[in-house]
Amino acid sequence: MASGYGSLAREAIVLLDKFSAGRQCLDDFMEDASKDLQMMDTPHKKFILDVVYGCIENKTLLDVVINVFFGQNGKCLSRGDRSQFIFICYLAMFSLDDLGLQRFRIIIRSLDIKKMHTFLTFFFANLTTWIQDEWNTIYDAAYVEKHLISPLQMWRPEIDILMDQLAVRISLGNQVKKPPVKTTKPQEFSLTKFPHTKPRPMLLPELIPLQEKSKPVPKSTYKSPKEMQMLEEIKQKNHQKTEELLSQANMKQFRCVNPQKSETTKSMMAQIKQDLDSKLKFNSFHSSGLPSSNKNNMWPIKLNNAAILRQGALYEREVEEELQRMERLVEGAREPSSFLQWQKEMRDKDLQEELANIERRRLEGRISYEEAAMAHTRLIERNQKTAQLKKEETAELMRRYAEKRLQEEKELRDLVQQVAEGHKNSKAAKEKLQKFKQSIVKEVAEQRRELLRQALEDAQAELSRKFEVIREIHAIESLPLLRVRNFDYTESAGHELLGEMCLAELKERLALLKEAQQTEQHEKRELIMEEKQNKKQLLLEKLDIINVHTRALAQAAASRKEERKARLAFRQAMIQDESVLALQKKLEEKQLQRQRLKQTEGKKA
Repeated sequence: MASGYGSLAREAIVLLDKFSAGRQCLDDFMEDASKDLQMMDTPHKKFILDVVYGCIENKTLLDVVINVFFGQNGKCLSRGDRSQFIFICYLAMFSLDDLGLQRFRIIIRSLDIKKMHTFLTFFFANLTTWIQDEWNTIYDAAYVEKHLISPLQMWRPEIDILMDQLAVRISLGNQVKKPPVKTTKPQEFSLTKFPHTKPRPMLLPELIPLQEKSKPVPKSTYKSPKEMQMLEEIKQKNHQKTEELLSQANMKQFRCVNPQKSETTKSMMAQIKQDLDSKLKFNSFHSSGLPSSNKNNMWPIKLNNAAILRQGALYEREVEEELQRMERLVEGAREPSSFLQWQKEMRDKDLQEELANIERRRLEGRISYEEAAMAHTRLIERNQKTAQLKKEETAELMRRYAEKRLQEEKELRDLVQQVAEGHKNSKAAKEKLQKFKQSIVKEVAEQRRELLRQALEDAQAELSRKFEVIREIHAIESLPLLRVRNFDYTESAGHELLGEMCLAELKERLALLKEAQQTEQHEKRELIMEEKQNKKQLLLEKLDIINVHTRALAQAAASRKEERKARLAFRQAMIQDESVLALQKKLEEKQLQRQRLKQTEGKKA
């Protein structure tokens, strides 16, 4: 009995190890496990499948206990033993009443006694403390107390006796010993004691099949195609043309990049600008002056109902806050205007410093860009020299490789010619064999065509017979059927049901029901219209409040615009900082230095 339940426990633990929650469906996994356990008895198979299914379904409750147990005792345990503890924890929580203490003790003793004693001590010691608190966060507290904690407390005395027995066995060292492994015992060979006096017959050697002669290699294999030669010539011509264009570009200066304009161009541009300005002069006494920049665009904006209610609620809240502020001032609260003035001055000061730092960083970035451009130019020159040396070395290696390749092709061509002369004698025999095979193929083809023709005639005869049968069936089905029905609208069906009625009574009741529904619908429509009218009046009141606040916000926006203009003028004045001017001067020097370097490169080219 012990070995039976011990083997069932090990089988269930193996199935738990195989299951992967993120990659497998539980139902598919259980079907596969049921197929694997077909050779097992039905009660044992049901026990294994029920326990495995319960462990996976109640994984959340079991992980609360197992994770903390491994966190405290993980140094002396292996991760491979996790399924054992899940299995034992599930049996103790849900299957102890059905299984019985005797079978539970058998399963415990079939596993590692020391580990099981450690786990059971941990589980029952913390059952009514933090384990119950964690389970209460997953399920209802009443359910946990009634169905989880109370049954375990009932079995607590028997479990304590079992743990004491396990402790005694651990102290005495009576661990369950594995049966000794059977070793292989070697036996001596009896070479002289052959059961038959007759010696073994010698096996005949297998015939080595003759290898068919291979077809000769075509001559085109060792000849390069004409297209490759043409492509190579075109590639060389394009390469020469590219080198000529590169040399011309290096010899000539770029004309389109010259940013400096000649004196003639400058004079012509000034003349054109003067002519355009002269055409735009008008009589000053007819001008009406510049338009005002402080216009208030008070065009109405169409709002939906939700937006109107939201805006109205916002403005009402602002009015209430303003009234509360005025009440606090009346009661003696302090006016924050002086603090706001100081705050504004400090913000202006911080803005001044920030603008100066931004301008300084921008100029430093421009200087770094100029220095990087000069370094990039020097790097390009060095790379060009290195590339030229590499090209010369590559050309020399390609020339040597071409000479070696020509010599190898010549030797290979001589070898192919020698092999081709040896194959000429077998050509006549191959032609004779080919003619014989062709005659056999023709005879087989004629017999096949005759059989196909006979099968086609049989199939056509069968098909015509089926068509005739179908035509007769259709003719029989097309005959008309005479059906006479006498129906009385005032007579019921006679099924003797409680709600049975005739068709005339049904129509009358449906008409009355329809009239009642129309009356109810009319009343609902009037109620909805009244609610719409009230809502429309409320929206109109909210729109009036929104218009008043919109005009006030427009005035505040105009004042902010004036402050923004003053801040912009202040920013332009801050650009004239001494450090900024020094960085601008340094940037101009770097730009002049880079232009001189470009001119030097153009002269060298």
